[in-house]
Amino acid sequence: MSNLIELLERQDLVWQGAGLAKRQQQQRAVTATGFAELDKHLQGGFPKVGVVDLHTELGIGELRLLLPSLIQQDGLTAVITPPARLNADALQSTGMDTSKLLEITPGSPQEALWAAEQCLKSGACNSVLLWHGELQVHQVKRLQLAASTGEACLYLLRHEYHCQGTLPVSLSLGLSPHASGLNITIKKRRGGWAQSQFALDMSSHWPELTEHFHTQCKEIPDTVRQYRTGG
Repeated sequence: MSNLIELLERQDLVWQGAGLAKRQQQQRAVTATGFAELDKHLQGGFPKVGVVDLHTELGIGELRLLLPSLIQQDGLTAVITPPARLNADALQSTGMDTSKLLEITPGSPQEALWAAEQCLKSGACNSVLLWHGELQVHQVKRLQLAASTGEACLYLLRHEYHCQGTLPVSLSLGLSPHASGLNITIKKRRGGWAQSQFALDMSSHWPELTEHFHTQCKEIPDTVRQYRTGG
């Protein structure tokens, strides 16, 4: 009988008061994002435990959005199937301890999901970043369970093209580029309401990027004028 109960518990099919209290405590725990405006909209920050679904194009600042919160963590951060190799020097310049980073490049999407699940439930990782395509509800439920087991957070980074339908995630954000940072739409938040788009100013963390953007904008009229006059 005890073996049967243990099996059902592992599959999250047995209700227990203590287990429910633990899950509720996990759902309330948050990690400050490092951006006061975003913390205000999220009522404290990113969930410490769960799945955060980020709908984003590549290279618009999605990793910079996560870095301030990742730097605060004591445990490991697993980075699975990133679109490009991580730049250790650039990460160290932000204050990230790269000895706590694990870059994993599985051979297939299925292996990537397996690696994410193992990292989440290991108890060694505070966060897992996973670049992936379309996901099924049952796959996300497995990842949620693994995150709860290991008390970790999974950040899914997916293009809007792959984000059809609703998944059982803790938080869902839509990201798009903005002159001083990112436009963010809160599409879904556990225990809260969706919110319309707002601009997040990231210039205090990344001044060189926004300065470069504004410099480019100032140079465009001169470039156009030279083109028109043949100068």
